[in-house]
Amino acid sequence: MPSLGLSAFPVGPAVIEVEVGDLVLISADAIVNAANEQLLAGGGVCGAIFRAAGPNELQRACNVVAPCPTGQARITPGFALPARYVIHAVGPVWRGGSHGEADLLSGAYRSSLDVAKAHGLSSVAFPAISTGIYGYPFEPAARVATQGALSVLRADPGTLRRVVFVLREPDAAETYVKLLGQSLGAR
Repeated sequence: MPSLGLSAFPVGPAVIEVEVGDLVLISADAIVNAANEQLLAGGGVCGAIFRAAGPNELQRACNVVAPCPTGQARITPGFALPARYVIHAVGPVWRGGSHGEADLLSGAYRSSLDVAKAHGLSSVAFPAISTGIYGYPFEPAARVATQGALSVLRADPGTLRRVVFVLREPDAAETYVKLLGQSLGAR
């Protein structure tokens, strides 16, 4: 599936983009993997990233930096991906919303952006972390994701100039666009 640009939201010297497309095909310095704490190849987005990067190479690199606690992130090379790096972010499993899930999910996004800045990266592309098999409800997860990115870019964008949310479905992308528009007083 080709990437189709949907919307761009300026935030200081950076921009947040929302696209419908395939994360593994995105041109960015890093793509973010919705990872598990052991950084093992899995299904969904994680499985697609491992397959596209070269599963053996990526798993060896992950073994070096694992484990990764929920709410944090680690970085590895991107190997065969268009992205130079993969940032592995561990989001929470949804347990009803009263077990710190929002803070942990926010931590996964913020940690990913902090890792990107620490490595001098200018562009990062995210999936909707924790909304697949981890069961986090989509719109609340999208709110955490967008607020996390806005918070980091407003406070200290560092080297970041482009944060992209890559969604598979147009309706999902529209949710991100709506939330960003509301937060930025536009659209």
